[in-house]
Amino acid sequence: MVALRNRNLKLFTVALAFFAITITSFLLSYTQNSMLYFRFSGPFMRFMASMRRPCNCETCISEAEISLWFDERFNYTIPPLLTKENSVISESAYKWWSHLQSERKAMDVNKAIEEMFKVIPGDNNLLVQNPYRCRTCAVVGNSGNLKDSQYGRDIDGHDFVLRMNHAPTAKFEKDVGNRTTHHFIYPESFRDLRENVSMVLIPFKVMDLQWVVSALTTGTINHTYAPVPRKIKVSKDEILVYHPEFMKYIYDNWLHRHGRYPSTGLLSVIFALHICDKVDLYGFGADSKGNWHHYWENNPSSGAFRQTGVHDGDFEAEIIGNLTSIKKIEVYKGR
Repeated sequence: MVALRNRNLKLFTVALAFFAITITSFLLSYTQNSMLYFRFSGPFMRFMASMRRPCNCETCISEAEISLWFDERFNYTIPPLLTKENSVISESAYKWWSHLQSERKAMDVNKAIEEMFKVIPGDNNLLVQNPYRCRTCAVVGNSGNLKDSQYGRDIDGHDFVLRMNHAPTAKFEKDVGNRTTHHFIYPESFRDLRENVSMVLIPFKVMDLQWVVSALTTGTINHTYAPVPRKIKVSKDEILVYHPEFMKYIYDNWLHRHGRYPSTGLLSVIFALHICDKVDLYGFGADSKGNWHHYWENNPSSGAFRQTGVHDGDFEAEIIGNLTSIKKIEVYKGR
């Protein structure tokens, strides 16, 4: 009887020891796994969060829920460029656009677009987002505050450098840079461009679309409301056309219908917001003395480019200020 009792006691002791070892091993394993989890879950969660972001910059322009003001205005689905795939202009947009500059005998807009895309490609690969990419844009305005700014190297360091109208770079490279990837013009503001620079035509009337065809072929159009070049030395593959729908989107969503239509500067800025992940502005606003003039002009008090009569400069400046305050863009004010 005593032997049986001792045997049962030994079995109980062994079982208790096995149970204790099992529990201890489990707790050690759980603790180690928990430490590994906490050690690696942070970076992993941050990595997964980054995969949901539209770009690889510290901040991404198209990222939502940063500013309600921005989200109410920014609509990524509106295409900035007119292409073969989105060549139909809505009736409301056409009605607004066709009254920007009057025409005596306007060709049917759909026919003009069809004829234009027989000459230029009409493709667009600028809107493809990539979570691994951080595409930077420098939008270079024409303000006199660029004089002696020494911004040239910084401007040229961007992926895309956007300029507009008559803006020269020769003799001003230290302040405005030397590179240009996209140059925004309308027929009346055309200037000769270097090779491999995309000409972005901002059309204000059907004749502007016809002018592209003429300037690349017959050269029959030499006057709209002002003289325009008969021929242009631009590769047809480098010609892009600003979409009238996008112009109206800016006028409605961003300008809230202030002025008659957006300035070339604002058209360039909102364009950049849609194609780039980070946007820096140079050459916008007055100089440090309050003068409004072009950086290549010798008379700072002329106020030339503020006296247009068709743009609401104050409201556009407010938009730029708001975009700056919510860190969607950065403005370099120069001198």
